[in-house]
Amino acid sequence: MELKCALGQINRRLAGEGHPLRVEQRGQKLNLRGRLPDRRNPEVERVQRLSLGLTADPEGLRDAEHALRQVQRQLQRRQFNWDDWSTERSHGSPPDLERAVQSFEQAFFTDARRRRNPSGSRTTWSSAYRPYLRRLQSLAGLQPISGSLLMQTLKSYADGSRSRQQCATALSALARHLDVPLPENWREEAGGYGLHRARFRQLPTDAQILEGVMNIPNPAWRLVYGLMATYGLRNHEVFFCDLSSLSRSGDRVIRVLPTTKTGEHQVWPFQPDWVDLFDLNGLSSDPKALPAIQTDLRLTTLQQVGRRVSEQFRRYALPITPYDLRHAWAVRTIHIGLPDTVAARMMGHSVAIHTRTYHHWITRRDQQQAVDAALARQGA
Repeated sequence: MELKCALGQINRRLAGEGHPLRVEQRGQKLNLRGRLPDRRNPEVERVQRLSLGLTADPEGLRDAEHALRQVQRQLQRRQFNWDDWSTERSHGSPPDLERAVQSFEQAFFTDARRRRNPSGSRTTWSSAYRPYLRRLQSLAGLQPISGSLLMQTLKSYADGSRSRQQCATALSALARHLDVPLPENWREEAGGYGLHRARFRQLPTDAQILEGVMNIPNPAWRLVYGLMATYGLRNHEVFFCDLSSLSRSGDRVIRVLPTTKTGEHQVWPFQPDWVDLFDLNGLSSDPKALPAIQTDLRLTTLQQVGRRVSEQFRRYALPITPYDLRHAWAVRTIHIGLPDTVAARMMGHSVAIHTRTYHHWITRRDQQQAVDAALARQGA
């Protein structure tokens, strides 16, 4: 009965968000049902079922909703392929590959670091590993696992895309687990994602960020916008923070809780005066001033929480995305000279990712510092 109730809640939420597909239970398995391209004639759509091979239980429900959203994105981009979702083809892949993926999954969840944050680990696995391992299995046919098969899978994603970069991360981890050597040009083919290449764009100025909040009529969502702009938070992190230091007598250093994707870390405000400009002070005593959304990770996932933020930004037709605010925060720290190791720690990612993502601005800063030093020596 509880599972049926949870399934009904998921489908009502999907309907409210405008998704045409639904999660369906048949016996002890979960499927998707809705209009999909015909297998023989992809130009024609009809109501069909898509078997996911997922068990009808709470974990399966979470995975099914995630799969539905993936399918919906593929349909919108005209990238849907039945082979990518064929459980028969996946199960027909070589036994060695099946066992390898199962062994890798077991090792992933038994890692001591993963066990400290089980909800974040489930989100990471379902969004950053499982889709790419499924693609690997769908492309394998009867091939044994090898560097060439991994490269074939990697190249099935667009060059320079975020999907290719995430696929590289997942397959590299699988290769390390199996002790499979990667091709020599792996890093060259896998790299390139970051603002300096694939998604480089003109980030909003501080003035544009301050102006953007005026487009948000709901005061609760204005606080979300203000927290992301001032502290460079990920979408979901807004709802998993200790905000007690935001009082006027506090140090205004917030603590991102260990339940988040990258674990506990502290973040300083840049600009500090934005705490007042965005009226964030009251959150120290009234954290419920933020939007009332589901944050119980037994009933939702970090990814779903983050998706609510993105959807709200689109609903208000904001010219600034959530990650624009995060990237702008990072670039602000570069301009004021904050060490990259410190900024990376506050953002909850590695120095390598920080350097790769913000390469353009870091290089410009370092070159400017060298030029300034040389001119100073010349003047002396």
